[in-house]
Amino acid sequence: MDAEDILSLKTLLVKVFGSIGSVSGGIYTGKEGPLVHSGSCIAAILGQGGSKRYRISWRWLRYFKNDRDRRDLITCGAAAGVAAAFRAPVGGVLFALEEVTSWWRCSLIWRAFFATALVSVVLQTSMAYCSDGGCGLFGSGGLIIYNIGDVSVNFRLAELLPVGILGVIGGIFGCMFTLINGRILRFYFALHTNNGPMIKILHVAIVSLISTALMIGLPWLGDCIECPTNIEETCPTTEKSGNFKRFRCPDGHYNDLASLIFDVNNEVVRNLFSVGTTNEFTYKTLFIYMVQSYGLALITYGTPVPSGLFLPIMITGASYGRITGMVMRSLSPGLSELDEGLYAVLGAASFLGGAMRMTVSICVILLELTNNLFLLPLTMLVLLISKSIGDLFNLSVFDQIIHLKGLPFLEEHADDYMKHLKAHDVCSSSLVTLDAVESVRKIVDTLQRTDHNAFPVIVKDEVTQQPIFHGLILRSHLLVLLRGRHFLASVPKDSASDATKSFKSVDFGKPGAGRGMSIRHIRLNPAELEMFLDLRPFTNTSPYTVVDTISLSKAYAVFRGLGLRHLCVIPKIQSGFPIAGILTRHDFIEEHILMKFPHLKRAKWTPLQVHLSAIRKVLDFRNLCKLS
Repeated sequence: MDAEDILSLKTLLVKVFGSIGSVSGGIYTGKEGPLVHSGSCIAAILGQGGSKRYRISWRWLRYFKNDRDRRDLITCGAAAGVAAAFRAPVGGVLFALEEVTSWWRCSLIWRAFFATALVSVVLQTSMAYCSDGGCGLFGSGGLIIYNIGDVSVNFRLAELLPVGILGVIGGIFGCMFTLINGRILRFYFALHTNNGPMIKILHVAIVSLISTALMIGLPWLGDCIECPTNIEETCPTTEKSGNFKRFRCPDGHYNDLASLIFDVNNEVVRNLFSVGTTNEFTYKTLFIYMVQSYGLALITYGTPVPSGLFLPIMITGASYGRITGMVMRSLSPGLSELDEGLYAVLGAASFLGGAMRMTVSICVILLELTNNLFLLPLTMLVLLISKSIGDLFNLSVFDQIIHLKGLPFLEEHADDYMKHLKAHDVCSSSLVTLDAVESVRKIVDTLQRTDHNAFPVIVKDEVTQQPIFHGLILRSHLLVLLRGRHFLASVPKDSASDATKSFKSVDFGKPGAGRGMSIRHIRLNPAELEMFLDLRPFTNTSPYTVVDTISLSKAYAVFRGLGLRHLCVIPKIQSGFPIAGILTRHDFIEEHILMKFPHLKRAKWTPLQVHLSAIRKVLDFRNLCKLS
């Protein structure tokens, strides 16, 4: 599916300047989402050879105008965006593998890795150039953003309990976030659709006012804490940037809540992840900041500004993770070996896993961010627990957005209810076919009254006159043939005409971002409408096909594994028409299937019902043992 203008140059400019404005304007958002989208836009523009609309084009890139190469480029662009946002090249590759693309090839690994490695080299070179402070805060630090230092991670068996509790909390918080944010997004979509563009400006203004009011009012609830003596930086901070904000506190003291609210998101994460900073924040401060972060992330994500969700979720998880570390220290100082900052890292991982339902990519990104490999086992445990709990109840926040937008994104595995259906059960009934030599009038009429992207081409056997499935021709190819006007005056009686000499391969290349060519742009006179087109030289005579009795789950695996746009369904017994239908992405979408077969809705919850029934049986068995 091609979403109009989703990766165009106009979208890229809006994302770049919009994200700069939203982040610098104080709106509670992150930069990861806009950078991923920006990287995909750059890759899509390169893949189409530039932008003809803005007279920017490169002929040497015209060979990338096909579905497979453009998908590869866009995937590499998304991986480069993550690498630029978090300076995590390996995490960017795994993010593209786990979340961005719906199908993966082995050759994509080294291509995406090359793109992210190039991003790391460019970032490191730029930081070295800006190390003198001429670029503001950009040149400070290295590729490790939240370096927690060379800290040994020693933990006892008893500490696995609070780590597991962190995973449970992250899964529950992630489920709640997805549920509440889904309802808020539906309200936002209805509000923006039913009103003009001014409502979007008003919407952003209201969210900005709420964020500003909280930023100004909440620091008054903070406590004044005496500055620590074992630090190298100034306390309280006298400059604009710093970790210790004074805010109505006496000399030698800082306001812990103001130190979190008045700082940028990157520095907030760094403060929460910092080790060896016991009692830097109070319980009340962390709880207030966690609630504020959670609430602002809910109402901000979905506003008509470029916004990311990774940093707000990370900050929220780090807040309750640090609270857990403080509780462990207070309950049994000799029992806890983990630092409060390490608990904050695990809390961030738990909320990220519960809301985004990613495991490997988040784990590697956090390791690259913190530069501490010893935290790997606990991070893996927390992510697995939070993701497992979240998957029991609802989708991830990203999958929910895709469903709300109506984009046909295919998950890794088919749903269980697809095993009970056949391929022909979900095929659309409005199958439109074309003859091998078709009249121009019928082709134009077919393109005007349908929005299909491909059409089966049918030929007749010369002896039996039975219809035979010849292949598949795309809508874009038909438009190129109509625009070329290489028509025939009559139906040829010999083999396929040699019409391919009039066209070049680049003429049938995939159009770039934007609307592309449409049947409305082609004007034909009445004489041309009475002529014919020989479709045989331009038909794909070997499309991927399955029989109509194949299980829908197997057809799903073939469709997704090969990265197809069309999968032809042919009858197992050739007694009638040679093709039964065409499967596209929309035919595998849950809403489309459940609309046809509403009795399958209950089957969706079968895994959860099985888990709950198993738990009940265990509890009943334990009660029976106690009674006996």
